[in-house]
Amino acid sequence: MRARTLKQLAGHLDLSITTVSRALAGHSQIARATRERVARAAHEHGYVPNTAARMLVSGRSGFAGLVLPIRGPNLVDSFLGEFVTGLGEGLVQRGNDLILATAPEGQLEIDVLKHLVQSGRADGVVLTRIAEADERVSFLAARGVPFVAHGRMLDAGIAYNWLDTDGAHAFGVAFDMLYELGHRHFGLVTISEPMTFRHLRQDGLAEAITRRGDPSVRLDVATAPRFDRGARIQAVGRMLAGSDRPTAIVALFDELALTVMEEAARAGLSIPRDLSVIGFDNIVAAAYAPPGLTTFEASIRQCAREIAEMLVTVIEERPAEPLTRLIRPTLTARASHGLAPGSRKLKPQANQGGSR
Repeated sequence: MRARTLKQLAGHLDLSITTVSRALAGHSQIARATRERVARAAHEHGYVPNTAARMLVSGRSGFAGLVLPIRGPNLVDSFLGEFVTGLGEGLVQRGNDLILATAPEGQLEIDVLKHLVQSGRADGVVLTRIAEADERVSFLAARGVPFVAHGRMLDAGIAYNWLDTDGAHAFGVAFDMLYELGHRHFGLVTISEPMTFRHLRQDGLAEAITRRGDPSVRLDVATAPRFDRGARIQAVGRMLAGSDRPTAIVALFDELALTVMEEAARAGLSIPRDLSVIGFDNIVAAAYAPPGLTTFEASIRQCAREIAEMLVTVIEERPAEPLTRLIRPTLTARASHGLAPGSRKLKPQANQGGSR
C-alpha cells in the first residue's frame, strides 16, 4: 500500500508522527536502527516527504552532492556509471537523495563545487578521482563541509574522511604473478594526469620490482592524457611496435587494458600467447573482451554504497576523528595472462590478490 502522507507511514510503522518526521530528517536523537527502519519503509511504500517542510524542521535538504566533470565523449564512463548507481542506492537506504551537478568542459570543477556548497542544496558532498594535491579537499575541509572522498591525497597534512582501494598492493600482486610466469620485460600503460591512484599503483609496481632484485627485469612506460583516445592508441602502438616489446603489460585501469588488447589484435599478437595483459577495476566489459581480461575487482558499486553510509554518518553525527577505510581488491583471473613466450614455468594458482 502506498503511503501518501506522513500519518499513513507512521501508522504502518506503529510510531508517532513526530518520531517518523524526526527519523526522516536524520535527527541524531532518534536511534539509528529506527532511522534506518523508517527510511526503508518510506522507500518500500513510496512515501516522498515534503522537502521544503523537512528543511524547515531539520535545517537539512536531505541531498548529498556529487560534481561530474564532462571531459570525455560521454556523461559518465564505466567506472562512474557504477559509482553513481551505488552512491544513489546507499543514500536512499538512509533516507537521502543524490543531486548531480555537471562541470562542462571548459568550466572548473572547483567552481561548480563551490556553487553547490554555497547554494545550500546539499548537506554533504562526495568527491571522486582525488588528485595528488586536490583543491576540492582543501576547500571543503577549510569550510567544515561534511564530505567523503573516494581516494586519498598524497599530503597527509589534512585530516578528512575517505574510502580507497589498495592499488599499490594489487599492482605488486600483478607483478609477482607475471614474474612467476617467466615474464621479465614489462610494460605499464598509465595516464599523464597527477592522480593519486596513478601514483600509488605505479609505486606498488616499482616496489615489487625492487624487491625481486633481478637486473634482467625491464619496464617500459606508455603515458597519455586520460581522455585522449587518439594519444592513448598511439602510445600503446609505440610500445607494441617491433620485436623488442614487453611480454606482459599492466594497465592503470581496465579501459587502458582494453585498448592494449585492441591494439595487440591489430598488430597480429595473440593474447596471452604473445602478450599478457592485466587491468584494474573489473568493469563489465572486462569479462566480454576476448579472451577475457584478467583484472582486479575494485567493488566500485559496493564502495560507493559504503561511502554513502559514511557520508550520512558524518552529516548526522559529526565524528571527532575522520572516518577512513582501505579496501584490498581481489584478483579476477581470466584468460589474458599466461606464461611468458618461451617459458617452461608452470602457471601458479590464480587465487592471489588477498581478501577484502
